[in-house]
Amino acid sequence: MKNPNRKIVSKLEQLPNIGKVMAAYLLLIGIEHPQELIGKDPLKLYYMLCEKTKSHHDPCVIDVFMSVVDFMEGGEPLPWWSFTPKRKKILQNRFN
Repeated sequence: MKNPNRKIVSKLEQLPNIGKVMAAYLLLIGIEHPQELIGKDPLKLYYMLCEKTKSHHDPCVIDVFMSVVDFMEGGEPLPWWSFTPKRKKILQNRFN
């Protein structure tokens, strides 16, 4: 896993869990620099992506967005699947 220094990371692909496809998704929804992730709601980013592409994306995309927002806000560089339980809980609470 990549372990960039969040203070100097300047490209989306330098973030943990972000490859070419995920970087393209972020660009598509207006995120051009890693610093722009700070304070963002990963679920809103996901819904923006689905709206922009007019398609439903796998929920693991939410996990990836959660991982990079968390990292940029000071969290450890964790694998995206570490956020799956949190995402499931958020969605369960949202729809109950």
